[in-house]
Amino acid sequence: MATDVGVDLGTASVLIFVRGKGVVLREPSVVAVAADTGKVVAVGEEARRMLGRTPGSIVAVRPLREGVIADFDLTEAMLQHFLGRVLGRRAILRPSVVVCIPSACTAVERRAGIEAAVRAGASRALVIQEPLAAALGAGLDITQPRGHLVCDIGGGTTDVAVISLGGVVTAGSIRGGGDRCDEAIVRYLRQRYNLGIGDRTAEELKIAIGTAAPDLRHDEMEVRGRDLVTGLPRSVTVKSSDLAEAMAEPLSEILHLIREVLERTPPELAADIADQGLVLTGGGALLHGMDVLISRETGLAVHIPDDPISCVARGTGRALDFLGCHPDHVDFMRRITMV
Repeated sequence: MATDVGVDLGTASVLIFVRGKGVVLREPSVVAVAADTGKVVAVGEEARRMLGRTPGSIVAVRPLREGVIADFDLTEAMLQHFLGRVLGRRAILRPSVVVCIPSACTAVERRAGIEAAVRAGASRALVIQEPLAAALGAGLDITQPRGHLVCDIGGGTTDVAVISLGGVVTAGSIRGGGDRCDEAIVRYLRQRYNLGIGDRTAEELKIAIGTAAPDLRHDEMEVRGRDLVTGLPRSVTVKSSDLAEAMAEPLSEILHLIREVLERTPPELAADIADQGLVLTGGGALLHGMDVLISRETGLAVHIPDDPISCVARGTGRALDFLGCHPDHVDFMRRITMV
């Protein structure tokens, strides 16, 4: 019997859901290759540790950028590696795979996701929009004629959608998320402190003391980097308020996207959303004060499900449950997925 697999193919990380087992793999979307031959040296967490630390003979890269495939061959190699770890190298039957894509994905980008999954070993591949998968993973009943507002903040994209009757009513997507916040922190420290740091250090800062609402957190942390004037190593003390100021622009883009989707929402569904609030998923949901910031700006209650990072992957699992079920469920599966 073939194993059905759901894949959250994210810019920052890849999560794999196996039917009957749950989320069995969570690894960074990083591949290290030999610069001269292009041979894959390391994948996942091992490759992530090489970012910014490799010799000239090895290059550590992210094959996905802003939620879509930037390097097809490396994405295929990465998927093949992860599926091999999950299913075993000697798997006889090829699995059915459901892959998540951003809601604003083009037809070409959608086909690239399907092709990468098939060439990595899938017998067939379906794609599902990330907001739908996030809603399913958060435990929402999207089959009813009731509006649900979902905001999924990933590493490379942020998707906001109003969902009703198993479909997306209104949606919006921006090519920006956690990675854009990291880049903003790097720029801020360069401009304010003349200190050069890498994206990995910026991410660690964001996780440790970052906040979206500066009045809610007053931590500080020493960060080491390179002095841009002298070129020598130097350390400075960074405060939570500094990071809130640094991330203000990318966070305002997310707030603008939420308002834009709400403005295009039919009145009946808007009334449902006013009652139920907004469901916040993805790694961005873990940023301190993000739910408070959205609630202050929109007036909506904001709900964060357990383990918001794996919501999309768990949603692919719920979608997989419809495969092979009775005709009504199969029809629903056809509506929420795309070939």
